[in-house]
Amino acid sequence: MIKEIKQDLNFILKNDVAARNKLEVFLLYPSIHVRITHSIAHRLYIHKRFFSARLISQIGRFLTGIEIHPGAKLKGGILIDHGMGVVIGETAEIGHHVTIFQGVTLGGTRNNKGKRHPTIGNNVIIGAGSKVLGPITIGDGSKIGANAVVLKDMPKNTTFVGVPAKSTK
Repeated sequence: MIKEIKQDLNFILKNDVAARNKLEVFLLYPSIHVRITHSIAHRLYIHKRFFSARLISQIGRFLTGIEIHPGAKLKGGILIDHGMGVVIGETAEIGHHVTIFQGVTLGGTRNNKGKRHPTIGNNVIIGAGSKVLGPITIGDGSKIGANAVVLKDMPKNTTFVGVPAKSTK
């Protein structure tokens, strides 16, 4: 947990020009606050303490406006910038060095058990208002434009825009 929070702090300082120092980011950035509550909730979820996990998750949502299901798997170095309205589903997985802007949904398209949310690779940028839906994979180094709706796998190092999202190549 502490390792991932440190990676987040460093990633935010490197990638957010408004961030001045670690203390400011730690105390004032909702991205860090929700990552702390998610880390606790995820640990409880892994140990099948589902009610407690959801309770901690809801506290994080109340404090930040960012909803991350306790079952979601997040690696270190994540920036949720202006995160109000971000929703990350139960079976979502997010790699290292990912930037997520406000209003993004990493959601499911089915109401069944098993994998139903996206897997986001490393070094990905997800633009404001984007929806990434279903058990799809977003390749490393990819970019998703603002308000795009992504419903299929994205190869690495591609940019997708539009509704439904298509490659810019």
